Amino acid sequence: MIRTQIQLNEEQMRRLRALAAERGVSLAELIRQSVDAFIMLTGSANAETRWQRAIAAAGRFHSGKRDVSSRHDHYLIEAWKQ
Repeated sequence: MIRTQIQLNEEQMRRLRALAAERGVSLAELIRQSVDAFIMLTGSANAETRWQRAIAAAGRFHSGKRDVSSRHDHYLIEAWKQ
C-alpha cells in the first residue's frame, strides 16, 4: 500500500464516515473501493467497451412486470420515493 494524504470538506467527511459505518468497513477501505469504482467506470474502458457492456446487460434482469418499457418513468419515480 502507498500512503497518501487528501483534504475533504466537513460534509464529505461526515458522509464518508456514515457510509463506512453503514457498510462495516474502515474509511480507508471505503475510499479505496470508491477509487476502484471510479477507475472502472471512467478510466479502464473506452466508449465502445462501455457500449458493449451495456448491450450485454440488457435483458439480463427481470422485474416481473410486463409494462416496464412503456411505464419506466413511473417505476423510476416510485423507486426514488423509497
